[in-house]
Amino acid sequence: MAKAPSLKDVAKAAGVSVATISRLLNGSLVLPDETRSRIETAIRDLGYVPNPHARRLSRGRSDMIGLVIPDIANPFFAMLVASIEEEAEKFGLAVSLNATLNRPGRERKYLGLIEHHHVDGLIFVTNHPDDGELAGLINRTGKVVIVDEDVPGAIVPKLFCDNHQGGYLAGKHLADFGHKKVVFVGGPEEMISTARRHAGLEQGLRERFGEEVEIPRYCGEYTVAAGRHAARRFLDEKLPASAIFASSDEIAIGMIEVLYSEGVSIPDRVSVVGFDDVGPLHLFSPPLTAVRQPVRAIGARALSLLLQTDWQQLETLEREELLPVEIVVRSSVAPPVIEKKRRS
Repeated sequence: MAKAPSLKDVAKAAGVSVATISRLLNGSLVLPDETRSRIETAIRDLGYVPNPHARRLSRGRSDMIGLVIPDIANPFFAMLVASIEEEAEKFGLAVSLNATLNRPGRERKYLGLIEHHHVDGLIFVTNHPDDGELAGLINRTGKVVIVDEDVPGAIVPKLFCDNHQGGYLAGKHLADFGHKKVVFVGGPEEMISTARRHAGLEQGLRERFGEEVEIPRYCGEYTVAAGRHAARRFLDEKLPASAIFASSDEIAIGMIEVLYSEGVSIPDRVSVVGFDDVGPLHLFSPPLTAVRQPVRAIGARALSLLLQTDWQQLETLEREELLPVEIVVRSSVAPPVIEKKRRS
């Protein structure tokens, strides 16, 4: 079997050094047209195929980015992964996918991928509050774009949906139907998604009803199990509101499952608005009104930030970028029971 031509063979045929060809191939050297033509002819005639691994080592790059997410089974994160994969392919980049199960220890481990030069940068998603350790590690590591949920104190680009606007759209929609008392079901209180969605909901309701507004607040996790727990609490408290703002698809699914099992009709007895709108909410009975995050746009923009950021000038950059959301109105909101009686 014939031996594959080497870089040394090409150098000999072209009459130049191995170092010259290596620098040309990794883009660090500009040569006269005549010399470049000789090298390209030698490569073509010999059938030389550059070793991609060797080229990456010579450039100090891996041509791979890391993506760290809490849970691949969650439809929101699955769609985010797909959008980043599609965008990375356009740039000839590979994606190393790492699921942390939302555990800080695994997050710290995957941040080490940059320090050990396994990836050129990370798109990082967490789904829990940080005690400061994660922020410190991110600042030391660099080349990280934080997406979806904040890590306070991290001095890197951050990309979120406009959580406040999402809460506001939900509140305004519920207020339009006459709801003054709305249960808010969110993640941990310390997370910006929870705080901003709650603040937006309150603004949307108070613009219509002022001091008449009441917003009981249930905080837990963005999971189906947390939604089930919230629904049982809602039932134990004898349905303390005429509407629910479930601030994730997963929470909404868990709540609806329990409410249906207990014979609580939506929207006749209680109205429900969700958040994310990445699941098949249009197939629910009734179809669920929800605030829609631009998940694919978030993925594409996250990669763009990773590739375009000047990592030597982080102190001068705008660190937080918000992408707009919209409310998709379906059939899960109706006037409160008392309002229906007044109208009839």
